[in-house]
Amino acid sequence: MKPEYESIGAQLRQCIEYLAQEGHLKPGATVVLGCSTSEVAGGLIGKNSVPELGDAIAETMIETCKALGLRPVFQCCEHLNRALVMEQETLDHLRLHQVNVMPVPKAGGSAGAAAWLRFAQPAVADFIQADAAIDIGDTLVGMHIRPVAVPLRMNGQAPKVGQAHVTMAYSRLPFIGGSRAQYPG
Repeated sequence: MKPEYESIGAQLRQCIEYLAQEGHLKPGATVVLGCSTSEVAGGLIGKNSVPELGDAIAETMIETCKALGLRPVFQCCEHLNRALVMEQETLDHLRLHQVNVMPVPKAGGSAGAAAWLRFAQPAVADFIQADAAIDIGDTLVGMHIRPVAVPLRMNGQAPKVGQAHVTMAYSRLPFIGGSRAQYPG
């Protein structure tokens, strides 16, 4: 990783670790990352993609998730209908619908394209209901979280990765029943 991206990697790592802890993510949980490298670098989403920064972000996400026993998934940009890049093993384990596309920086986004190159056996799905998500630069990853999504702030604040606003969420089981229902823990 380039030295100028080390602080961005550290910020992302802190977000992932916080989300895993506060969201009580179990080993094998899926975490979707949506990322605008344009926003991280201080530009406008979709206008100033930075492939080298996408690679640093993909490296950090994959390594940190691996260390925590989580399954990293990357949301592509709207040019690929926000398809999702992951390891083939993750796609198969979750029994997702695979699509035939290879993300590149201008059609998929820099982080998604970098993840494709970093995964041992990359695969793309068109839909997922993940356990948690991190949205860097307002890329709208909420559609990929299973109900019920719980927004998460770090110490009451919205964190940043580089210059980009970060939103995180994890899912919890829905509460069902009425006033007589009881819930464990």
